[in-house]
Amino acid sequence: MSSRVNDREQSATAREVSAGRGMLVVVSSPSGGGKGTLIRRALKIVPNLGYSVSFTTRTPREGEINGRDYYFVSLDEFNQMIASDNFLEWAVVHGNLYGTSHVAIERELNEGHDIILEIDVQGATSVRRLVSDAVSIFILPPSFEILRDRLTGRGSERPDDLALRLRNSRSEVEQYREFQYLIINDDAERAAALLASIIYAERARRERQEEVARSVLATFKQEADGEEAPPGQRDSTVNG
Repeated sequence: MSSRVNDREQSATAREVSAGRGMLVVVSSPSGGGKGTLIRRALKIVPNLGYSVSFTTRTPREGEINGRDYYFVSLDEFNQMIASDNFLEWAVVHGNLYGTSHVAIERELNEGHDIILEIDVQGATSVRRLVSDAVSIFILPPSFEILRDRLTGRGSERPDDLALRLRNSRSEVEQYREFQYLIINDDAERAAALLASIIYAERARRERQEEVARSVLATFKQEADGEEAPPGQRDSTVNG
């Protein structure tokens, strides 16, 4: 493997699904699997869904914007963030460094905001260990040939980098078994709709709806407490 993961496992505490806490949606795929495209479409479909912007030392591709797609930082800046324990996880992927800010993630989740995280396969493994209630989704290309065509077609990698990504993809796709959901990205519109459907379904889980359910049930109790006994029952009690 060309990647290694360094995480905050020693200090992080696993969390179960809890009402009121935001939901972290972890989306992963091999490079060129289309996760970025599907996430952008899902963000337009699903209301009240935020995006976690990761940090990376790689150079921006054409059309990418700093702070929207990634925070593009130097190797020195990234190493300073590692030393300051700023990352929930970080990994070396295809020769570049990628990391997820734990401060930003925790703030959004604790405020009840749902966040979608686009991450490599190795980083996803670390996040699933650290955030037990994360929803994990793997995007699988329909074939190696299509993945190769997608990577070649975007023209953003040097030949050596392209060859490395293709080699790594053979082991990365095997990791789909570790995820809760699997989407075959053979049609972007259908796959994005499926991604949105998974998020909606996870939002509707009973564990995530406990606070809402309790507030609804409270109205039933208030109504019952305010009801008068039926006339016959009231009379029998008085005459008893």
